[in-house]
Amino acid sequence: MPTPRLLAPAKLNLFLHILGRRPDGYHDLQTLFQLLDFGDWLQFDVSEEPTLSLHVDPASSIRDIPLEGNLILQAATRLQAICPEPRGVAITIEKHIPMGGGLGGGSADAGITLRALNKLWELNLPANELMSIGRELGADVPLFVFGQSAWAEGIGEQLEPVSLPPAWYLVLTPACEVATAAVFSHEHLTRNSSAIKMADFLA
Repeated sequence: MPTPRLLAPAKLNLFLHILGRRPDGYHDLQTLFQLLDFGDWLQFDVSEEPTLSLHVDPASSIRDIPLEGNLILQAATRLQAICPEPRGVAITIEKHIPMGGGLGGGSADAGITLRALNKLWELNLPANELMSIGRELGADVPLFVFGQSAWAEGIGEQLEPVSLPPAWYLVLTPACEVATAAVFSHEHLTRNSSAIKMADFLA
């Protein structure tokens, strides 16, 4: 089987309403996810030896990628644990999505890893099961398993496909990183936005 090289697309939140904090620490929200044609590229070289490894492609614009707690390896580990006969993979990432910029880079990489290894390891898990595994890794991961722009509710995992007209976006990435958890735990975060209807927003 040819070694696949897949795009893990960046995403934009075209709007984001926080409706309230949940008992589990997450927040109920509404947002419109727009997937971009810009992102990271991942290559998967499957092996029969049950070893998982991650390598950075020299063409990456971002080279300093932490391995501890990396969502790509976490995603691969979750799927490997349910393989009838555990197999391995060497994953090479050409990283371009800035980290800590709210563009979903880590989630995109994890989501594409779940989709790729589900096929390459011949697990044939249905999309909803992959999305459930993705949700355990992060609230945005199900979007990238879903694989298209979507209206989202819940913690971001309740997805409704949306066809948006072609558009250009100017994405500015200042030289700083902001952790998503830090944003959502901030005391001044607005958490009482009113819910809106998808049809009203799109109109």
